[in-house]
Amino acid sequence: MITLTLRYTTRAPMPGNARRALVGVVASGNLEVLLERTLPDTECAVEIATPVRGYDEVWTAVLADFVERASPGGLRISINDSGARPDTVALRLMQGARLMEATR
Repeated sequence: MITLTLRYTTRAPMPGNARRALVGVVASGNLEVLLERTLPDTECAVEIATPVRGYDEVWTAVLADFVERASPGGLRISINDSGARPDTVALRLMQGARLMEATR
């Protein structure tokens, strides 16, 4: 299992006040994403656990795009991957962001 840790400075905190969100399921070709509001407002940390070697640059590009689009300030994001394609990763991240924007 490979573990990648990425850190970002964001433009703004993630809107909404949901404390956490979980999307996806770890199964063949998929992943789960847990988003938790635990960091300062302009910080984002992502930890990826994946069995797939050699895709660090792809992960970095997908996460950089997500951070630019969603500005997930304040979030710690944990990803458990089971070989998901980059478009599936992007989809799950945006689904989680939308759940975090909810007001509860």
